[in-house]
Amino acid sequence: MANQGKKPTRRSERALAFQVLYGLSFTPATSEGALRAAYAASPDVADRIAEDDKAERHNPATAPQGYAWEVIHGVWKAQAELDEAVSGFSQNWRVERMGRVELTLLRIAVYEMLFRDDVPAKVAMNEAIELSKQFGDDNSRGFINGILDAVARAVESGRLTPKGQ
Repeated sequence: MANQGKKPTRRSERALAFQVLYGLSFTPATSEGALRAAYAASPDVADRIAEDDKAERHNPATAPQGYAWEVIHGVWKAQAELDEAVSGFSQNWRVERMGRVELTLLRIAVYEMLFRDDVPAKVAMNEAIELSKQFGDDNSRGFINGILDAVARAVESGRLTPKGQ
C-alpha cells in the first residue's frame, strides 16, 4: 500500500494511456463500454483497482478517472480528427502504413496539443519522444519529432486550431 494516496505522475499516466491505446490498435473498442473494459483490463489499472478496493474507495473499472483515462477516452473519441492531423503533416506516409507504436504516440501527443490546454506543445512533444525511447525503435524518435514539430508550428501559426477542453 505504499502508493496509497500517492498521485501517479503524468509521465506514468501517459505510459499507461499508450499501453491501452496500443492494445486497442489490435482490437479496437467499438463502444465506450468496450473502451472501459480495455482500460480496466490493463495490468496497471488492475493493480490500482485492487488498491482502491483495499482502501474502500470507488472502483475505477466502473468509473474510470485520472489523466490516463482522460487521454485514452479523448484519443478514442477524436481518433479520426487526430489521424487527419497526423496525415496532414507526415510527408509521404499514410496513417495506415505507420507503425502502431509511432501512430499511438503521435495520436497522444497531437491530442494533448489540440485538446488539452493544460499541456504545452513542447511538453507533449518531449513526452512522446521519451515514450518512443521506451516503446519504439531507433527510428521512432526522429519520425515522431518531425511530425510533431510540424503540428506544433501549425498550432502556433494558427493553421491548426486547438480545440481546448
